Amino acid sequence: MSEAEDAPTLLAPRHQRILDMVEEKRVVEVTQLADTLGVSAVTIRTDLEMLDRRRLLRRIRGGATALRPARFQRPLDLLTHTFDAEKERIGAMAARMVRDGETIILDAGTTTLAMAAALPEDLRDVVVLTSSLDIALTLNQNRGITVFLTGGKLKKAGKNINSRSLIPPYGTFLLEEINADCSYLCCAGIDAQRGFTNAFLEEIPMKRAMLASARRTVMLGDHGKIGHVAGARIADLSEVTTLITGSEAKPSDLQSLEAKGLEVLRA
Repeated sequence: MSEAEDAPTLLAPRHQRILDMVEEKRVVEVTQLADTLGVSAVTIRTDLEMLDRRRLLRRIRGGATALRPARFQRPLDLLTHTFDAEKERIGAMAARMVRDGETIILDAGTTTLAMAAALPEDLRDVVVLTSSLDIALTLNQNRGITVFLTGGKLKKAGKNINSRSLIPPYGTFLLEEINADCSYLCCAGIDAQRGFTNAFLEEIPMKRAMLASARRTVMLGDHGKIGHVAGARIADLSEVTTLITGSEAKPSDLQSLEAKGLEVLRA
């Protein structure tokens, strides 16, 4: 690294615009930056390499991604309070989809936990596979539901103490033997171009295994996640059957998702 790059000098306007776009989009492509800024792809690649060396972004194949956690990694007070009512509505709508005799998969998350709590007590012969200890304990008293835990490593508890989950290694073996009717997943970002994304890379193999083990997949996500992109890819929009989000979501945001063929339900 040269002394000039190591020094805390002011960024050129083009470099600042690149950083602004990375902060907003979380992941940007070289071609996208070149078109927006009116310069060549070669120039953009040089800019990204310099900004990566200064630790202002992370250079990836074909573009760059932000170094800092995405804005939708909300503080605990926002995560556990602001969206509670919306998560409960989303969970209740998803719970109404479950029928007697079905085998379903529940991802670990606060919205799927709300779904588990809303499952009717008169359900019969329902099998639930989950990677969530909290969901398993919530459903333990429901006589019509048989619960299986996926197994795996217990993820270290983060800010959200109500999302204790199991992750690989060994967490996907049971899922590989299952043909479920539907999987219900959670995510951190929902974007018309980038699909469904997650903030934690270590959770991705479990989520993908859940998706692959079911005939249908329903994604549960509050409106605050729409338009955001996290660092780890879960699935394209085309791989998910239905998105359930809150009525607070902007119609224009939902239209961009529906234009890609995704069914969107508002709770």
